[in-house]
Amino acid sequence: MQNLAEALTQVFNLHGQALQAVNEASRRTPWTRPDGTVVMPVPPASPSRHAQVQAAHSRSRRLARHEQIWALRRQGWTGQAIARQLQIAKSTVFRYLRAPAFAERTYKRRGHSILNPYKDTVLQHWNRGCRDALQVFHILQQQGYRGSYATVARYAKRLRQAQGLAPRQRQPAQYLPVVGEPQYGQLTPRGAAWLVLRRAERRDPADEQQLTQLMAQQADLAEAVVLARDFATLVRTRQPDRLDGWLTRAATSTLSAVQRFAQGLRDDYAAVKAGVTLPWSNGPVEGHITRLKLLKRQMFGRARLDLLSRRFLLAPRQAQEHGQHLQEPAETPAQSAAA
Repeated sequence: MQNLAEALTQVFNLHGQALQAVNEASRRTPWTRPDGTVVMPVPPASPSRHAQVQAAHSRSRRLARHEQIWALRRQGWTGQAIARQLQIAKSTVFRYLRAPAFAERTYKRRGHSILNPYKDTVLQHWNRGCRDALQVFHILQQQGYRGSYATVARYAKRLRQAQGLAPRQRQPAQYLPVVGEPQYGQLTPRGAAWLVLRRAERRDPADEQQLTQLMAQQADLAEAVVLARDFATLVRTRQPDRLDGWLTRAATSTLSAVQRFAQGLRDDYAAVKAGVTLPWSNGPVEGHITRLKLLKRQMFGRARLDLLSRRFLLAPRQAQEHGQHLQEPAETPAQSAAA
């Protein structure tokens, strides 16, 4: 399942415009509260000029790196040789080589705003009718806000935009809609992959709506979602008779990441078939290995091998005796007197 999530992430990385379209639709879509109130989402903040320049510079640098790597690859260079020539990590080279087309970034990580802890208070007063940014600023100062008025004013501008008001337009007589922060953040390639693999009973209607919008963007994305869901169901419900058919479908897919994932399953076919057939797991073995590694690192440089081996042998026995001691019922005073 982890490898499948990585394959899906690679697919979504190549379809950044589709993710961006879904994010734009989610930011513009109102939602309804349990009491029936329709809430208009607050639009995202526009990036500053400096941030736009930095983003453009970062994109040009990544695009040039992508073209360098693939130019050497077409000349017959291996991934390790490309990494040595360009003096970059091998993992970076292989990440670029997995995607012949340049992958656009769809999610920009934004910094933490000093206004974030006070946004609920701003929205509460704003929806009650207090739509003067300076007055809201004074209310926040009384609650400990140490930011500037300009930050509050910029957020108030976005609130007015959500309600359809001009920047300096006075409050009209008609009813204004309730505004609120969007319920869901931007959908990233990794987040979209795990959203697809999430169990159906754990997905809410909004998640299903996002997946439906994502599948409607392109046929490749719909194919990837269907194949991933079918494989997740195959593994969770233990249906080994469907494994060969799924591998055939994945091998004939137009998605290179899914093809590589299917080939990896075929290379380890016996273990994969046992994993979807038998109820046993290697989890206890991995747990013991983790315990032994912890003991080894605790003793590193502090004792000889004979003490280390004694800890390895005595630790499980002591733990077992301790567990049995906890399970034994305590003696009552009458039992102690009889003894």
